[in-house]
Amino acid sequence: MAVSKNQNIELQVGTGDVDPSPGVNFGWTAPISDAEFDYFRGIAHTEAGISIADFKRNMVFRRVSKRIRTLGLKDVAAYCDYLKSDHWERERQPLINALTTNKTSFFREDHHFTYLQNMYFPEFRKQAAKNGNRRLRIWSAGSSSGEEPYSIAMTLHDSIDDLGNWDARILATDIDTEMIDHSKRGVYLNEFLDDIPDTLQTKYTKPDIPGHFRLDQRLKQLITFKPLNLLESWPMKGPFDMIFCRNVVIYFDKPTKQVLFDRFAEILKPDGLLMIGHSESLFKVTKRFKMVGQSVYQRTE
Repeated sequence: MAVSKNQNIELQVGTGDVDPSPGVNFGWTAPISDAEFDYFRGIAHTEAGISIADFKRNMVFRRVSKRIRTLGLKDVAAYCDYLKSDHWERERQPLINALTTNKTSFFREDHHFTYLQNMYFPEFRKQAAKNGNRRLRIWSAGSSSGEEPYSIAMTLHDSIDDLGNWDARILATDIDTEMIDHSKRGVYLNEFLDDIPDTLQTKYTKPDIPGHFRLDQRLKQLITFKPLNLLESWPMKGPFDMIFCRNVVIYFDKPTKQVLFDRFAEILKPDGLLMIGHSESLFKVTKRFKMVGQSVYQRTE
């Protein structure tokens, strides 16, 4: 199944926009109570570190209503009772998937990929020629529907012509298991092609089913896609040369950010890089990184 661009856009609708399915008695004036909204916000924070603002009440309702329809339940109250029963373990991941925002694109915040191509990879090649170390490990943390790790892979493949002689791997993780499944397929709508530079389109994409394109197998061979909750234990040991964690921590509170960035520092090489989103900042969150480029940070301790 290909990824639809609509799946990457966060839904924020007014109460009047809600269109309940037949048999689901939500009502129009109060589709979700204060207690129910707080219950789902608590789950999002505890299970995924996500802080949901007050104004996103209708977004939460819209997302959990999909699970209610799927399970054939009557309303939000019935779904809350369902979650509090012995069904929790089975429903936990589908609910997390529903509450998670997935918004991304190929070469989003393209200054990071310019940095890789013009500065980082050329310097890495130079150092490898001196010390013989051709091991490269990059982690895309919060990879959503896969555009970010595939963009990294295209940039890497295009920057190192003898990549087959390197031990290079990209780890792509996301809390949403459905997004991981989409990413593994590497099939996207043709409208996504507009985000990929023409020269890279020619090299790394080919037509697939009508209206879609498929990414080159060489890119897939570089990437390992795995589901991962950033708040839980990490099975990988590292060290990583670089971590992309962009537009993920904007949904976390400050204490959660502090813990996460400290863990990133621990699993990075001493001089490893961290890429964050343009709207994110490490100011007063951690002192373990210094800025070396536009939203590019290097581990210092």
